[in-house]
Amino acid sequence: MKKIITALLCSACLAQAQDKKPQAEPKFPADVRVEQNVSFLGDERKEKADLYFPLEMPKDKRVPAVVIIHGGGFVGGEKNAAREINIGSNLARNGYLAMSIEYVLSVKGSTVWPQNLHDCKTAVRWLRKNAERLHIDPDHIGVIGGSAGGHLAAMVTLTAPGDGLDPKEPYGDLSCRVQCGVDLYGPAEFGSWHDSPMLGKKFAEAPELYRQASPVAYAHKDSPPMLILHGTADTTVALKQSELMAEALQKAGAEHELVIVEGAPHSFHLEPKQKDLRPLVIGFFDKHLKPKS
Repeated sequence: MKKIITALLCSACLAQAQDKKPQAEPKFPADVRVEQNVSFLGDERKEKADLYFPLEMPKDKRVPAVVIIHGGGFVGGEKNAAREINIGSNLARNGYLAMSIEYVLSVKGSTVWPQNLHDCKTAVRWLRKNAERLHIDPDHIGVIGGSAGGHLAAMVTLTAPGDGLDPKEPYGDLSCRVQCGVDLYGPAEFGSWHDSPMLGKKFAEAPELYRQASPVAYAHKDSPPMLILHGTADTTVALKQSELMAEALQKAGAEHELVIVEGAPHSFHLEPKQKDLRPLVIGFFDKHLKPKS
């Protein structure tokens, strides 16, 4: 049993290492406009966001927005890592405002649940609060994330006010709900994955806490549409996790699609060598976030 636990923890550390590769100077493309280190959680918080804009914002209509949530095993990761820059840039090129966010991370085993989820939901509220200034449509906001960010993106997509996981403040008068979500290889059922540092306890000690943090527990027929992507060569988060997410949504009668990327490992962005995912992901957001004229 000790060997099994050690192997699982090593797998978690690998996920963290993959998403924590240092990036001293992020390289943003020249064909989008990026506003870095925007405060969205309050002046007392160190976590910031990067905003990606189309070079030319339309003057006659507002654009939809998408929150991007980075990975890193809930203990690391960066809002301006290669994956997040790839996603943000592709969204901006296709007429979206993208908001790549930071959120509270577990340090030396510190408990950060559900504050990390609250931070992600606050980003949605912040967009609505600033919709006029940013020239975005507050009724058409989506979310996307990879790995740990995929888990948080699924939680933002699926949880409703009645689930008790919305933050009271800031911007408590505004909705945290999104209109659709994309989950890139995120853990969906914590009890069958491994003990998570963000929860502060082991599954054996707090199974109900692990259930509360599992996206599969919140699938229902009125869930916003979800797109789930996972690679067959992922050795960090098993493909089974995304299959469990799809099964829960299928059972609930919710709109969803699971796309399995043959040969793809963990932590791919929208342009992995195995398959260009831009038409699929951008097409999904276009379908659900761009009103038909």
